[in-house]
Amino acid sequence: MLIYLDNCCFNCPFDDQSQLKIRLETEAKLDIQEKVKLGEFSLC
Repeated sequence: MLIYLDNCCFNCPFDDQSQLKIRLETEAKLDIQEKVKLGEFSLC
């Protein structure tokens, strides 16, 4: 699967994780990043 991530998502881990929405976005970004590392996804 080919994935596009907007540049702003790469800052998610550095945002205030006390807010649920931000924490969920961060977890999703990290999950996608792991799948890219494993070769399941490709970034465009």
